[in-house]
Amino acid sequence: MVAQKTRLTGTDALPDSIAIPGYTPADHGIGIVHLGPGAFFKSHLAYYTDAALAVAGGDWRIAGVALRSKTGAEEINPQNGLYTLLEKDISGTSARVIGSVSHLLTAPDAAGDVMRLLTSGKTKIVSLTITEKGYGIDRQTGGVDIRDDGIAADLLTPKAPRTAIGLIVEALALRRQQGVAPFTVLCCDNLPENGRMLRDAVIDFAYRTDLSLGDWIAENVAFPSTMVDRITPARTDSTLQEAETALGCADHAAIEAETFHQWVIEDSFPTGRPNWEAAGAIMVEDVKAYESMKLRMLNGTHSLLAYSGFLAGFPCIRDTMTSPDLVKLSERFLRAAAATLDDLPGIDLQSYAGQIIDRFANPAIAHETYQIAMDGTEKLPQRIFEPAIMTLENGGDIRPFAFATAAWMRYCMGRREDGQTYALRDPREDEITRSIAGVSTPKALMDHLMGLEGLFPAKLRESDLWVQNVLRCLENIFDRGIIHAVQQENTRA
Repeated sequence: MVAQKTRLTGTDALPDSIAIPGYTPADHGIGIVHLGPGAFFKSHLAYYTDAALAVAGGDWRIAGVALRSKTGAEEINPQNGLYTLLEKDISGTSARVIGSVSHLLTAPDAAGDVMRLLTSGKTKIVSLTITEKGYGIDRQTGGVDIRDDGIAADLLTPKAPRTAIGLIVEALALRRQQGVAPFTVLCCDNLPENGRMLRDAVIDFAYRTDLSLGDWIAENVAFPSTMVDRITPARTDSTLQEAETALGCADHAAIEAETFHQWVIEDSFPTGRPNWEAAGAIMVEDVKAYESMKLRMLNGTHSLLAYSGFLAGFPCIRDTMTSPDLVKLSERFLRAAAATLDDLPGIDLQSYAGQIIDRFANPAIAHETYQIAMDGTEKLPQRIFEPAIMTLENGGDIRPFAFATAAWMRYCMGRREDGQTYALRDPREDEITRSIAGVSTPKALMDHLMGLEGLFPAKLRESDLWVQNVLRCLENIFDRGIIHAVQQENTRA
């Protein structure tokens, strides 16, 4: 029987090659509560906070709150909040231990402890990474989606919340009642104007339970917007093995990410914040231009490659970059997306596009196309449809956006060209599956999907030019297969 290696619990015995926190974690109190402490949280917010603590100190450690799964807490709590971040690029891998996380709680199992953290005067910031679908927002109204099971349940029993928005509203209600200053609410998900989006939803939820509370939140609570960027693949067994080899001990919470990282933050924190600039964060008055750049260029190209690459049998984004045809298609999309953007001080969009291609080609990052393809109905509006509308209005070439849309439509059939079937992993999966059941022609597929309520903007649905371009792309994918369709698209580039 092979003895299991000791778990990571401290840094004293680690090899000199491992970067460790430049501070003593236990000397710093908790100032941030984070909802949704997954891999991206650990590679981004916790990473930036770790660097800030090393430079400027302060009581800014993070308590994480998982809304459902116990897995994260079981992984990191026995390790005193420590975990390894493997940073990878073409030159190799470096390992660093992050110490900014205090511990993780699971909301359903520790409701009292979670609310005590959220209402503590020491908690200055409540941050979130719960993915687009986790908010329960009605995209048509901007408020909460009362059809969402979690939101509906929280509106019935607001004193026993189980959703992120429900927790935030109840915590703010208690802080108001107790005379405790409100925390800043910091959204770190890839969503357009994410601070404003979350603010609207939180206030709408509050109004549905207590009008005066909604007014108080609107007047007193800050919701800064952010732009976040760091490719963080899903962890695999090899991630854990690589961390164990580097550390000489087991780390059940290890993750990996590319070396590149970017964070642009609206600087609106009435009760203070860590010195995130220490890790390179950019503090600005308005993040919208940076956000649009990333959503349309990086995320839009990511989605294009996810659907096209997955259908063609490429497991990871790095694999799609071995195809000259998909590289060329990506470059065309990047040019089209860049054409929808205003000039951004300090940013060369052509250089940024080249940087994106290099990052996607990074052989050390195994970011699965199937992972990126999930939640398409939540992602496509800001990544594809918004720049498509701008291109239509400006008389530009909408074909790159039409092809990306057609690739998503073909993906919605749930069957690859090799016959392999798969789940869509989309919040509207059941609705999509019912809508296209029995569909066998490109036009029928397009009509059913474009007719989904609230998904495609009217400006696209009512544009003959858009509809015809999507149909031509979809017909080519049906008739020729995805790679031949890509090759034909490239003759138009």
